[in-house]
Amino acid sequence: MAFTGKATFSAGSSLPELVEDVSDIIGIVSPFETPLLDHLGDARRAAASTVHEWIEDELLPNTALVDAQAFSPTAQTDTTVDVDDGSRFRVGDLVRPGEGPEVMLVTGISTDTLTVVRGYGSTSPVSLAEDMVLTILGNAALEGADAPDARFTNRVRKANYTQIFTAAVEVSGSMQAVRAHGIADELDYQKQERMRELLRDLENCVINGVAPATTQQGSGTVRRSMNGLIHSLQTNLFEPGEGAMPGGSGGASDGLTEEVLNASLREVWEQSSGPIDTIVCGGLQKRRINAFLTSSRRYGPSDDRYSDLVSVYESDFGVCRVVVSRWMPSDSLLLLDSSRIEVMPLEGRSFHYKPLAATGDAAMGQVIGEYTLEMRNENAHGLLSGLATS
Repeated sequence: MAFTGKATFSAGSSLPELVEDVSDIIGIVSPFETPLLDHLGDARRAAASTVHEWIEDELLPNTALVDAQAFSPTAQTDTTVDVDDGSRFRVGDLVRPGEGPEVMLVTGISTDTLTVVRGYGSTSPVSLAEDMVLTILGNAALEGADAPDARFTNRVRKANYTQIFTAAVEVSGSMQAVRAHGIADELDYQKQERMRELLRDLENCVINGVAPATTQQGSGTVRRSMNGLIHSLQTNLFEPGEGAMPGGSGGASDGLTEEVLNASLREVWEQSSGPIDTIVCGGLQKRRINAFLTSSRRYGPSDDRYSDLVSVYESDFGVCRVVVSRWMPSDSLLLLDSSRIEVMPLEGRSFHYKPLAATGDAAMGQVIGEYTLEMRNENAHGLLSGLATS
C-alpha cells in the first residue's frame, strides 16, 4: 500500500513542526589537559607575598679543577699543583686526580697552589692536565692535633614572582533565560571554560615562563610574571648538537638515544642528593623514548596486542615517570626531581570566580588566580635541548 501521509522529503528542507535533533553533548576540540600540574599535585603551602623567596644551602665542595698552565701536562713528578680554588683544600687532604689510580697528599697550601706528595701510599702517578678534576677523598688528621679552622657555607635566598591569571565572564540576561542544548546554566559553563584555559596557561608558564628583565615585582606599567622551569635552569644544560654532552660527543643531527639520556641523568645525579624522578617531554621526544624498546621487543605466537609505550623509565640514576606535555619545546626534555618543585598560589588567591557589578542586562565576573613556581636547588634538575626533531 502506498504511503499517503506527509513526509519529510515532501516539504523540502523546512519543517517547522519537527523537533531539531541536537546532541546534549558539547565537544571541546582545544586541548586543555595539564599533565605536569597533575603529576606535581597541590602545593603543601601557599606563597605569602608577590615575591616568593626560599633559602638554599649546599655542602662544602670536595672537587676542584687543575690549572695546568704552569707545568707540562705530562709531568708526573711536580710537587706543586695550581688549582682553580685553593680554599676548598686543607693540609692533610687525600686527593685523587681524575679517574686514575694515583692519590696525592696535600702538605701545604698557598692561595691556589697546593704542595703535594705525589704517588702517596705507593700509588702510581698520573699525568696532570688542564681542567682535570681533583677529588678530595677525605682529610687525614694527625693524632693529638688541634682542631682545624672552622669552615662553613653561606645560605642564599632564591626568589620567583607571582603571576596573575585572569579571564572575564559575561553572559546576557537573555542568554541565561533561554533554553540551550547541552547546557543547564550558561554562566556556569563559561566559568568552567575560562578555568580550563587558565589552567592550561598556568602549566605553559610553569614550563616556559619568563620574568621581566627589570622591575620583576611589577608596577602600574610592568606586568609581573614568573620564571618557568626552563628559564630557571642554569647548571645542567645539555645540548648534544653542540657537543656539550658529558663525554663530548654529539653532532648537529643527534636525536634522543638511551645513551644520551643516561649521560644526562648521570651528570645531574653527580651534583644532587636526590635522583631524577620525572622526565617531561613533548610528543615527538616521547616517541623517541618509546623507541628504546625496539631492539628488545619480543612477541609470542599467542600475543595479540602490539605495545610501544614507555610510561616509566628506570635507570641507575632514578626511576622516572615520563610526563607528556604539549607545551614542551619539541627539541627538549626536562629532567626533574619533583620533590623540589611546587606550583603554589598566593595565599587566598587560588583560582576562583569573582562576581563583578553588572553595568547592564548581563551577569559579569572574572575567573582569577595568582601563582608562582618554587624550584629548589636548580642544579638538581636538568634540561636536554637541541635534539633532532625530524
